[in-house]
Amino acid sequence: MAARVNKKRSFLFVSKVLGKHIPVNPYTSLLSGAALAILLYKELVPQSGQQMDKLIREAVRGLLDSNYAKEAYEKLMDERLSFAFPEPIKFVGFAETATALGHSMYRLFDDGATYIHTTREDIPGLRPIIRFEEEHSHAVDHRCYALNEDAFAGDGPIVLVDDEITTGKTTLNIIRDIQEHFPRKQYVIASLLDWRTDSDEQAFADLEAELGIRITPLSLLKGKIEIQGAPILDHTEYAGQTGNAEHAATSTVEINKDFSVVDHCLEKDASAFERVSHSSLSTDGYANTTPYLKYTGRFGLQSADNSALDAEITRTAERLNQLRSGQRTLVMGTGEFMYIPMRIAAELGPDVYYQSTTRSPVYPHREEEYGVACGVTYPSPEDSTVRNFIYNVEPGQYDEIFVLLERESDPERMKPMLDALSGLGCDKVHVVYFNSLTKQESKGARI
Repeated sequence: MAARVNKKRSFLFVSKVLGKHIPVNPYTSLLSGAALAILLYKELVPQSGQQMDKLIREAVRGLLDSNYAKEAYEKLMDERLSFAFPEPIKFVGFAETATALGHSMYRLFDDGATYIHTTREDIPGLRPIIRFEEEHSHAVDHRCYALNEDAFAGDGPIVLVDDEITTGKTTLNIIRDIQEHFPRKQYVIASLLDWRTDSDEQAFADLEAELGIRITPLSLLKGKIEIQGAPILDHTEYAGQTGNAEHAATSTVEINKDFSVVDHCLEKDASAFERVSHSSLSTDGYANTTPYLKYTGRFGLQSADNSALDAEITRTAERLNQLRSGQRTLVMGTGEFMYIPMRIAAELGPDVYYQSTTRSPVYPHREEEYGVACGVTYPSPEDSTVRNFIYNVEPGQYDEIFVLLERESDPERMKPMLDALSGLGCDKVHVVYFNSLTKQESKGARI
């Protein structure tokens, strides 16, 4: 557990498998999504029950023992599951935390599935096919940009994937929005944790009756929680800009003089990654014209795309593995860009951990069983009005860090992030861009 800097919800369950706030074995994160996929297959294909129960036992063993996570994940992937339904099962991951969880759940299926994740980014050149709000969040607005406008068409099941369901209000919001534009009869909500109260579950039953639909919940862990009191730390004392040994989130970091940033752009090396040439517009007015990668999930993908994406992930991992010079390596995803970095981390060999930057403001505090011991914060390169955070990376914990960014931003906007990275106590950081600014946009400057 940890305390959020959020008056709407003052607590946070810090996942040991998600790869967001705590460094994890990348196969552990991939396995968590695969385990949810097995639960889904058992639900939708009841005759597979005995086989799926065996795979669930493998998944649980891998989730509890990180040394077995890779073997368990590969056993699940070897099943090459497919849905023999009239139309693909549609998976939707919630940004930003569940983008990789949703992708890894979808990816267990070799056929008969599509995936898209919501995004908090504004892409003026595209019209979102759905839009909804996450009421408790510090960043409430979600959009879905699908290159295929028929992405939600049809009447087959839609699987909504989130890392945690506390009240389920977000899920109810998106179901209402989808049902208004793309009506159907069945929804599945999949999450690592399900903490809904009896009244929350009744809200789902009420929506089922109102809309004439069926909502099936799936989770790896289900229980009840009761919130008493509030964090003892005052919100006014924490601005995400200063800190001490106990509350070590700071954007004013002491620069490590021996720290080196090695800048890599994979645009040429990994040119087979398909791209989407659309600009984003931040709330501070910054228009980034650098292309996106097409198959991250932000724009939708289908089972037929998987083999090409897998091949490029493997090729990129081989390229980055040549750059490794240490024994203890951290691969860091950034924001919503989680799944591809996670997969690359999994293919970099032993002694590699994975985690992502996050938008979640949390009180760092050193105490046994508290989920966030330390952290640094900085304004996002994409949007200076948004603060990003890196948690639980201690000085000397890693020999090197690979920070993987889908798109390069203006060098001046990158500087706060690089300053924050220099405060992590690691001698070498590889900053890896999959798509770079044009020479005109970067004005000839490289970081």
